[in-house]
Amino acid sequence: MSIIMYHYVRDLKKSKYPDIKGLDLTLFKEQIMYIKKHYSIISAFDLIDSIKSGSKLPQKSLLLTFDDGYSDHYLNVYPILKNLKIPGLFFPPAKCITKNQVLDVNKIHFILANTKNKSIVVENIYDKLDTYRSTFNLKENKYYMDTLGKKNRFDTAEVIFIKRILQHALPKSLRGIIINNLFEKYVTKDEVSFSKELYMSMDNISELQKDGMYVGSHGYEHYWLNHLNTTQQQKEIELSIQFLNTIGSNTDEWIMCYPYGGYNESLLNILMERGCIAGLTTNVGIANLRKDNFLTLPR
Repeated sequence: MSIIMYHYVRDLKKSKYPDIKGLDLTLFKEQIMYIKKHYSIISAFDLIDSIKSGSKLPQKSLLLTFDDGYSDHYLNVYPILKNLKIPGLFFPPAKCITKNQVLDVNKIHFILANTKNKSIVVENIYDKLDTYRSTFNLKENKYYMDTLGKKNRFDTAEVIFIKRILQHALPKSLRGIIINNLFEKYVTKDEVSFSKELYMSMDNISELQKDGMYVGSHGYEHYWLNHLNTTQQQKEIELSIQFLNTIGSNTDEWIMCYPYGGYNESLLNILMERGCIAGLTTNVGIANLRKDNFLTLPR
């Protein structure tokens, strides 16, 4: 079974932020037509039934998954899926939908998309580290760059450094200070309006569900869940389950999509106790329900 992962899907050339790392809408349409022709697209409910009963899925089964609750998914993706009668799985982090706050991960995305010279952002971060070094007992700037700035196939060392130091490497309160400062400086001071434009609304989610789309858990605040202690993990999962209850999703047998793909044994134990039937990672591979742990399926 193939599980395909999508995030931003938009007409990039017409977007306010053409440098955001997303999939152009034209390419998405082409991919969907190819997938429809060559694969058997299944629903979340087909997956759940197969896990519960052991029933076989069709040959070349495929799940379409959409992370982070973007309005892109309602405005651009949903009409295409509805027209073609194709099911999809949507995983919005609860806080961005219910509180009209922009998640830190998305603030980082748009800071990066709105600054051509990433070295300037690095220098801004260094300045803040210098300011708060004694207060938070921070290491030297070079240590953080050497430790975190490891380029990969998607990003430069500077971009990886910016992401990692603002995602989890610093104390939460300091990360918030730096991220908010950079977001106001490079993107906007009107977070509420930006949030309403970026994410789906509760009404949007309700409409998706009425047309047979599945909405599952992507945590509450989109944290790296494997960087939280057990108590913090429990809180994140409980808040996300409350959200699923609010929108009418089944919380007896539900699907978890790990933010950043992060999980560990303590989290898996919590999920099993709370009725999670499947978990989606960012590990690259083809899922095999006969061999794989249902809570750590690759995409």
